[in-house]
Amino acid sequence: MEFLYEYAVIRFVPDIERQEFINVGLIMMCKRRRWVRISLRLDNNRIILFDPQANIDCLSTQLKAIEGIALGDKLFGPIALLEPEERFRWITAVKSACIQTSRPHPGLTDDLDRTFERLFDRLV
Repeated sequence: MEFLYEYAVIRFVPDIERQEFINVGLIMMCKRRRWVRISLRLDNNRIILFDPQANIDCLSTQLKAIEGIALGDKLFGPIALLEPEERFRWITAVKSACIQTSRPHPGLTDDLDRTFERLFDRLV
């Protein structure tokens, strides 16, 4: 059985006006399966080379909060209690912040986890 999924790349954007970014994670959602998966990879050396003023601890804390919301951890507030597709939509909404996502992209797969891992390895 194939499942429709959506994914978005999570990005660190140190200077909004320049619109330059580093991919730091991936979030993927399948509404039919009520499934969300997120993974982060913070390459501190690369981030510091890209933005010497970056506060790695603050960035890490913000990413952990996004991860907690994506996974539905009630410690991260009322948004984390929403349905998986609503959490995904909240995380992928357009923002003017140092953490943004790409626009969501759809796809079909018969193996959500394998597809997630392939996308993560390729994009992050």
